Amino acid sequence: MRKCVLCFLVFVFCPLLVAQQALNNSAVEKMVKAGLSDNVIIETVNASPGAYDTSANGLIALRKAGVSDKVLSAIILKASGKSPSSDASTPTAMPRLPQGISDVGVYYKDKNGAWKELMPEIVNFKSGGVLKSFVSGGIVKGDVNGHMRGAHAKLQLTFPVEIAVYPPEGTEITEYQLLRLRENGRSREFRSVTGGVLHVSGGSTRDDLSYQPKKIAPRVYEIELDAKEGKGEYGLLPPGALGTANMGSSGKIYAFGVKE
Repeated sequence: MRKCVLCFLVFVFCPLLVAQQALNNSAVEKMVKAGLSDNVIIETVNASPGAYDTSANGLIALRKAGVSDKVLSAIILKASGKSPSSDASTPTAMPRLPQGISDVGVYYKDKNGAWKELMPEIVNFKSGGVLKSFVSGGIVKGDVNGHMRGAHAKLQLTFPVEIAVYPPEGTEITEYQLLRLRENGRSREFRSVTGGVLHVSGGSTRDDLSYQPKKIAPRVYEIELDAKEGKGEYGLLPPGALGTANMGSSGKIYAFGVKE
């Protein structure tokens, strides 16, 4: 007798349970009207069996019921039998910050492939003689010379040289200047232009080096020094390093040397 009752319950309720687990257009409409977020609905669609009407009329009815395009895409993908990960249209997530890079600053890759923080040096500026410097809003614009103590930077690297820059909020990587530093006795120096002066001449940009930054994480860019530049002293000058009209102002520069 008990077996008969159990069989009867299984016969009656199992189809109902299966039907409740399977989703359809009506179930999606109910979830939308209940105020569930798109992410929750999409996860439910992906995780549950479903029988959806993805015809033009079916999709139009869902859209009129307030179903978003994101959810509609998930329904169409589910009905096609493809997994979400196989959808080529799904954007690739940007990787997290590389290990060793945790805050705004400049980093270098050591011989073991690990990112290490590059500490800045003090650089002293004075206006150059190639262009007349002029002032606008307290910012020096024109040809400037930079000087650092010591003939060589404390950090000496070998090729390949990889530098990572994590700029402050609102600062673009293209605002950083990659410079060749020239030895002058017991110091290093460079000549460059600041303030966006156009049509410069007379060697005022002689020490500027071009580079192609590569984005490796949100707001983190990698700069690889071309081996053709050869060994010597280099520096990465951040924007705003020179922000005063004084003839003898100072700022910071991320300097390093390349031995070979």
